[in-house]
Amino acid sequence: MAKFLSIFTMRNLLVLSLALNLSLIMRVFLDGEKQGFFFSVEQRGPSMGEDKEAHATQRTLQSVSSSSGQEGMEKVINLDHGDPTMYEKYWMMMGERTTVVIPGWHSMSYFSDVKNLCWFLEPEFAKQVFRLHRVVGNAVTEGRHIVVGTGSSQLILAALFALSPKDGSEPMSVVSTAPYYSSYPVMSNHLKSGLYVWAGDTRSFNKEGPYIELVTSPNNPDGFVRHSMVNRTGGILVHDLAYYWPQYTPISSPADHDLTLFTVSKATGHAGTRIGWALVKDAEVAKKMVKFIELNTIGVSRDSQLRAAKILEVMTNTTEIGCSDSGESFFEIIYHLMAERWRLLQAAVNNGSMFSLPDFAPGFCHFLQQETQPQPAFAWLKCEDDAVEDCESFLKGHKILTRGGRSFGVSPKYVRISMLDRDINFSLFLKRLSIIQS
Repeated sequence: MAKFLSIFTMRNLLVLSLALNLSLIMRVFLDGEKQGFFFSVEQRGPSMGEDKEAHATQRTLQSVSSSSGQEGMEKVINLDHGDPTMYEKYWMMMGERTTVVIPGWHSMSYFSDVKNLCWFLEPEFAKQVFRLHRVVGNAVTEGRHIVVGTGSSQLILAALFALSPKDGSEPMSVVSTAPYYSSYPVMSNHLKSGLYVWAGDTRSFNKEGPYIELVTSPNNPDGFVRHSMVNRTGGILVHDLAYYWPQYTPISSPADHDLTLFTVSKATGHAGTRIGWALVKDAEVAKKMVKFIELNTIGVSRDSQLRAAKILEVMTNTTEIGCSDSGESFFEIIYHLMAERWRLLQAAVNNGSMFSLPDFAPGFCHFLQQETQPQPAFAWLKCEDDAVEDCESFLKGHKILTRGGRSFGVSPKYVRISMLDRDINFSLFLKRLSIIQS
């Protein structure tokens, strides 16, 4: 009898477990549909012509028209951060291809490659970085050392540490051209380092002596291509090219600089992986950057590097082996998705006179082999209404959170708005802009 009850209980538990799992799967699927996670590969055509653009636009228009009820209009939309959740649905489409299984005994040591200048750099991650740049053609990698970091933020600090003289009579000046990335001033001053200090906008910088100029191109927040502005003796340049990828801007030529920064978060959308990399020409500078990261975090997560390596491998595979015919090419799909969003945003802004957006000149993209229009990861929106002095506060009153111009060293008439949020939030944002202007 006891044996019978034991079997009966086990069977009941199995049935209950199966029911719970099915319930969970259905819930995930339904939630995914509500947030716009799921889409069909067959919806994309084999070419990059007008038919594909028409289908892409139709999908986004349908998303806009069906995304918001009255309850949606009460939701606070946070477009302040550049959280790239837009990319989720592409990677869900790719299924298990980017799955990485790491045994419990793997990656236990601090050291990845003791023979490498960057001793915590995973060889597979380095391999995939070089491969990706070779395929996309957006950076020179020959004669460069890779320094991996916990996102590009850590690498910026590592670069400032490496480039500032340790025996200087005063801190090294750090400058950038406004509107500059809002974190540059905070990062430069937060630790109150005696090595470097924020010195503001390049246009007003007139101090003699050495300096570090941070050049972000395409620029965050306004999306324009940037070059160095100070151009004086003693200047050292750090090029932040987080957005120099074909979904955001035409790839005109491989970037060839002494120190260049990239990040997984804006290239693939995997912000939570917290991996960035620097391409560094000078071995001594690279060693100093490695020393900073060693002192700061004793290296960089090997597990995160392995995951990032797999993601870069799959992303490059969809481009390198001609997967565009199957509708899986990462850069083609994301390029068209960004184009859809920018067309819809421009239409919403042009529907009234309260707002304006920058005008971008098209350029030839050597990766896509066609002329393309810049379509930045952020929209640099200006409130044109004379009655609105602070655009950030004005939009906050309509439950749209943005980052105001003061954070970027310019007028509060401007705001930076993320273009990388999920479909449902982007759709609600467009609808609110239309209501504001109606």
